[in-house]
Amino acid sequence: MRSARILVLDDDQLIRTVVAERLRGEGHDVTTAGTMAEAREALEGFTPDVALLDIRLPDGLGTDLLKEFTEEGETACIMMTAHATVELAVEALKLGAWDFLEKPLSRGRLEATLKTTLERTALQREVNAWREQGGLHGRIIGESPAMREVLDLVAQIAPADHATVLIQGETGTGKGVIARAIHDLSPRARGPFVTITCSALAESVMESELFGHERGAFTDAHTMKRGLVEIADGGTLFLDEIGELSPALQGKLLRFIEDKAFRRVGGTKDMEVDARVIAATNRELESAVEAGEFRADLYYRLKVVDMTLPPLRERPGDIARMVNAFVDEFNRELGKSIQGVDPQAMELLQRHPWPGNVRELRNLIERCVLLARTPKLTPADLPLAIRSPQSADLTRGHIELPPGGLDLEALERDLVEAALRRAEGNRTLAGELLGLSRHQIRNRLDKYGLDE
Repeated sequence: MRSARILVLDDDQLIRTVVAERLRGEGHDVTTAGTMAEAREALEGFTPDVALLDIRLPDGLGTDLLKEFTEEGETACIMMTAHATVELAVEALKLGAWDFLEKPLSRGRLEATLKTTLERTALQREVNAWREQGGLHGRIIGESPAMREVLDLVAQIAPADHATVLIQGETGTGKGVIARAIHDLSPRARGPFVTITCSALAESVMESELFGHERGAFTDAHTMKRGLVEIADGGTLFLDEIGELSPALQGKLLRFIEDKAFRRVGGTKDMEVDARVIAATNRELESAVEAGEFRADLYYRLKVVDMTLPPLRERPGDIARMVNAFVDEFNRELGKSIQGVDPQAMELLQRHPWPGNVRELRNLIERCVLLARTPKLTPADLPLAIRSPQSADLTRGHIELPPGGLDLEALERDLVEAALRRAEGNRTLAGELLGLSRHQIRNRLDKYGLDE
């Protein structure tokens, strides 16, 4: 439990002393008061994280101070009384109390209540901070209505740490970042955040990666291995590209989500794990269900809460803030001192359709900051496909030659880089996007020094 500033307000000196000693012994900064007047005097130079307030005091009611703390919103209040009734507890909670303790105080109950309260207040402060900044942890930026809706939903669902979440959206929209944000804002934040990409491994290997295996389960199983599901105990299991999971593993995953139990490959004993499941996909899972490619029962179990991240082209108003944030980030990482982006370059960035979404934008700004030779990024620092989008528009069946001509090799390099970004580094797929064979794409990667 983290240390906190705590006010103990009670007219019983013995209670004040005992509670204060216990809390100080746990590393908290504690101030005590026996009357409302003493409490107000103490608060002139002390803003507590938590206030333990007796209800009946010689010169007033603790609920009056509760109302003031609730209005200010900086202190969580736990009420205490030796005259507990249901009506009194309900009234205190309606006024904004976080919990209600009956005297004489149980040490275990006090510690548990304080621990829960501190976790909730820390979460609330973090949520309030990113809402005011229009972002999250400096990683998610969004003032557009679509992104504000997503971020508000993140704040709502994070505390419900047993609910499964399905995040859908195009490649590069930030599904992994949103999943991590849900974890970081949840009571599971101190637990592990375990990611597995469902398309990365063959089915036989994937089962072992997910659920582990017992010694001797198959030829190369020389020792017992814990799976990622087991490693995620107490935290979050993030299943990226869930739409690529094989039908057999879909059934086993469903069983784990339903029962919180699984068996290692080759095992006979059920293992129980407490892990929240968040899944992400760039596929239309509903269509996959209709086509018989994805289990309907798993789909509906995953989308207890579902959200769809908007592509970057649908929120151009966020681009300027994102660009500036990425410039600052890469200035720090690369030891550069770029002072932003000039208006002409920013206009070009805002007009670009960004098929690779936020990932494409981030990668481009990293390259621009690395190679820039002037204090600000200008159109000259941008790839040709962004400076002269018509010259690279192949979807209409022809190319418009810019009035000043173009650098054919530079255009080809830009197209190869764009294909690699779209294919997330997969050379074969990048070649297919450009209509090139594996040999042809390999030659161009070698030619432009991109084969690294």
